[in-house]
Amino acid sequence: MSTPIVEELVLRTAETHGVPGPVAQELLAGSRPCLYLVPFDSLTPAQQHEARPAARTGGLPCLPDGVDWPDGRNPLVLTVDCAALPRAALDIELPSDGSLLFFTAIEYEPESSVVLHVPAGARTTQRSAAYELNGEPEQVRVYQPDDLYPLPGRSFSPDWRDAPATSAFLDSRADRDDILDDFEDAVRSAAAGGASHAVAVQLGGHSTPWQSPPDAGGLVLLAQIHGQSIDLDVYTQTLVVGTREDLATRRYEALTFEQQV
Repeated sequence: MSTPIVEELVLRTAETHGVPGPVAQELLAGSRPCLYLVPFDSLTPAQQHEARPAARTGGLPCLPDGVDWPDGRNPLVLTVDCAALPRAALDIELPSDGSLLFFTAIEYEPESSVVLHVPAGARTTQRSAAYELNGEPEQVRVYQPDDLYPLPGRSFSPDWRDAPATSAFLDSRADRDDILDDFEDAVRSAAAGGASHAVAVQLGGHSTPWQSPPDAGGLVLLAQIHGQSIDLDVYTQTLVVGTREDLATRRYEALTFEQQV
């Protein structure tokens, strides 16, 4: 669902880029809100003035008593402070408090990946990266911890250009694909207030995958994690999807992780 403010933004941007109103309305109909989690330096100066962190990359997990590293000992790549997220910015249901912890391998296809919700107020202890495997000392990979800041944005269905008015617009002249590419980029930038989010973590919305979108057939995106948002030397993309019911009932064990390169 779009708000009058979002509709005005899209229509104003369309006029600037020579895109007809019916085409802009089809983009709007195929759009969903999302949240980008970005470093402080990616925010505009005005956004930095009001910014409060809502997530952290890497580091060591703080887990409730009796809960250890998930099976597979994958690294902790992301911790999201649910209470710090702008509640109205998403159309998927996330916990209103506590933390979501994402454990997965981003450098290679993970054998197992886990999302855990740690409730607010739970007694927790920071877990060590060191462990033993078959009597030999081992170490879990620990990524650099860095704060990330929430940035409301807009995402688009990969099929929106198949809509009637947009198809006709594309067929009318050879350069229309480039015009729509520039239009999409301008809407994304305007929706994010001009901040940079090319390499970021995205919560909710439509995915922007490098291959086939996994958020199809009743599945929705929980998170899209660019490898470079965790480690600048990692060029992968990890997409976490599930049903709306999985997210609403916190059945995070039912989520699917897909890595694209």
